[in-house]
Amino acid sequence: LALWLEKAVESGRFSGHRRDLATCGGRSQSGTVTEVPPLPRLLGLAGLLPQLACLLLLWFGPGDWRYIALAAAWGYAALIFSFLGGLWWGIASAPAQNEPPSWLWVAAVTPSLLAFATYMPWVFGWPWPAPALLVLGLGLLGSLVVDSRLERLAPRWWMDLR
Repeated sequence: LALWLEKAVESGRFSGHRRDLATCGGRSQSGTVTEVPPLPRLLGLAGLLPQLACLLLLWFGPGDWRYIALAAAWGYAALIFSFLGGLWWGIASAPAQNEPPSWLWVAAVTPSLLAFATYMPWVFGWPWPAPALLVLGLGLLGSLVVDSRLERLAPRWWMDLR
């Protein structure tokens, strides 16, 4: 997949992709970005594949693979949640006309700390991963609140990507 994406970008297949993603994508007559650029959209959709694979394994896989599918789903959800925190940190630390609000720095480290906390029951042999998946699911849903408050700092298409 990585090689294909690299070749596709080099060939110009994603001609709307530029280093400054805030300035690319579809534009309205006023010049504002109106749609997610092709490469971030493709990569965002590709990011759903691991969770879909875990879901399919839970539904159609052998019963003794259930725990493996749940553990893999937890691991990927924890990674994605931490990744969102990293994105928020990057947005907060990027040079911009507007100073980032102080709450954004706290929000940026919270996903990694929460993801780590959901790992600890496994370490101690407590019930896991179902409760941890619930906590991460709620955290991922709650992350939309943070994303919606980034309007003056993130690219205009940010919420469309999310």
